[in-house]
Amino acid sequence: MILGSKWAFPVLAELTAGPLRFKQLQRNTKVINTQSLTDTLRLLERAGVVHREVFPTVPVTVEYSLTESGNDFRAVLGEMDRWATKWGGRLKQV
Repeated sequence: MILGSKWAFPVLAELTAGPLRFKQLQRNTKVINTQSLTDTLRLLERAGVVHREVFPTVPVTVEYSLTESGNDFRAVLGEMDRWATKWGGRLKQV
């Protein structure tokens, strides 16, 4: 489910640095429109890799962070990156 999402990897990459509020995440991922970012965050939250915390401020503040599962998934992404660095140039174009 996560692997098929177009914007999951950029969002997860941003959250590896630590918790971010929605607007900051939106600024950091300029190419993702607001609705796509919202949909991606909801998908990642349902998958259990992102935690959404709402703060009772005016206006309401929402902060996103990686869960324990999300941090473990970050390790998987690191391994995929290492694999791509080692083998990616050798793959034939299909």
